[in-house]
Amino acid sequence: MDIFEQVKKILCDQLDLDEEQVTEDSEVIDDLGADSLDIVDLVMTLEEEFDTEIPDEDIENLRTVGDIVKYIEERSAE
Repeated sequence: MDIFEQVKKILCDQLDLDEEQVTEDSEVIDDLGADSLDIVDLVMTLEEEFDTEIPDEDIENLRTVGDIVKYIEERSAE
């Protein structure tokens, strides 16, 4: 399963979404309806799932699903 599919599954599970609602261009807050608590849960799940740490200052730059995927890909390559 590629990173986008994993992130999409996490978002669908946490935000109770249908898979077709989640695209790389979807904004996590504006399009998918996440609130600040959802973001905290999402970050914790992503850190656990991908065995990485996402510093607070990086979180605000992860606006779209594509941003999250790109960020994880870059961190995984290190």
